[in-house]
Amino acid sequence: MNASQAQLLRWVLVETSHPGNVGSTARALKTMGFSDLRLIAPKIAGVAQTPEAIALASGAVDVLESSQETSSLDSAVQGCTLVLGLTSRDREFGPPALNWQDARPLVQAAIAGNQQVALLFGPERTGLDNHHLSLCTHRVWLDANPLYSSLNLAQAIMVCAFTLRESLGEGLGLTPSSPDTEPVDYADPAAVAAMLEHWREGLEAIGYLDPTNPKKLMPRLQALFARTRLHKEEIDLLRGIAKQMLLKK
Repeated sequence: MNASQAQLLRWVLVETSHPGNVGSTARALKTMGFSDLRLIAPKIAGVAQTPEAIALASGAVDVLESSQETSSLDSAVQGCTLVLGLTSRDREFGPPALNWQDARPLVQAAIAGNQQVALLFGPERTGLDNHHLSLCTHRVWLDANPLYSSLNLAQAIMVCAFTLRESLGEGLGLTPSSPDTEPVDYADPAAVAAMLEHWREGLEAIGYLDPTNPKKLMPRLQALFARTRLHKEEIDLLRGIAKQMLLKK
């Protein structure tokens, strides 16, 4: 694995409670050669500067110092064609689910195509919620003891970082896209979410969606589009349809 590959991976901690987990995460990432740490609405503002985070980061204080803290998950996944939400909880709706072993080749393929990838880890107590997963292309779980599958946040990140370092080093037969190969221009999840909001407005405008009794229409559409991994030009097409629906209002 080289430095340019590592920079294509974003490690995103969502609403983290404990400063020690942030510091331990920084240490795990640096040990495995990664550094792009994003902190989304941590329970303690400025968590990367707390004494506990700095102490547990040990020699990885530079990763803490370069981390980006923001309240917007949308901004953290913007520009990412592959967004993996790490959670063991099953969901009725949401993005396609797969285990970590099957997810790793997807990461490798994206990196080989010079595409940005984000890995999302939720709050320690509750994990990622449905809104967080709505911005993911896949829901991913780590295989563990079914009788006790609970992993500490930093432990889970170390497992992912170690195995990704191993996979990217091996390459698994993947090579960067050649100049003659047109890379797939996938839409990022934030663009898909904005398109779905446009569709919600359009469906309400034509009377197909009752805002007072929406049932499960929008979650089903969200799951449908998540399975297809939409391209940017397809987002434009779907937004054009939504625009026409709004004209019928």
